[in-house]
Amino acid sequence: MNKNKRSEIFQKLKAQNPKPTTELEYANSFELLIAVVLSAQATDVSVNKATKKLFLVANTPEAIVILGNEGLKKYIRTIGLYNTKAGNILRTCKLLIEEFDSQVPKDRVSLEKLPGVGRKTANVILNTAFGQPTIAVDTHIFRVSNRTGIAPGKDVRVVEEKLMKFVPDEYKQDAHHWLILHGRYTCVARQPRCGSCVIYDLCEFKQKTC
Repeated sequence: MNKNKRSEIFQKLKAQNPKPTTELEYANSFELLIAVVLSAQATDVSVNKATKKLFLVANTPEAIVILGNEGLKKYIRTIGLYNTKAGNILRTCKLLIEEFDSQVPKDRVSLEKLPGVGRKTANVILNTAFGQPTIAVDTHIFRVSNRTGIAPGKDVRVVEEKLMKFVPDEYKQDAHHWLILHGRYTCVARQPRCGSCVIYDLCEFKQKTC
């Protein structure tokens, strides 16, 4: 995979979807933070169903703290690992109130201090809420990066570092969304839909299906 081919891949992804964004529904950086924490090992659809009701009654750190553990669980119990996530969200809300004036911090170090927020979640927040050119590598992006040859690596950190190195600067801001959507709907895990892939001719996957 060379520089020109990578550039052409992202040209095609951009042409297909000029303004990609997350499928999580949110109105501000705090809502996005909560939604991303909930989305770990869960679908965006299930998270949106839960947060649609939750955010009507509690969409600030203070309001969620008032809900308390049991109150919060009532809204998120349909989401996997909801017990752990409820505890993390409450601790995060308290920390936001105590140390960050109830605002979501805009730097990685501060974000990763929040319970339930690792590097991937911090990257999503920095990119989607604050417009920083970060790339959060989830299972979809890891798969697409390795299959296509864009940024092969044995673990997510290696893939992230390669993507940050190899993705042309002009595409870096939106690369996360293009790759995740491509992995979610086209380059799916079991049987990639190569027949409808806009980058089929550029992909270096040896087991392409057509």
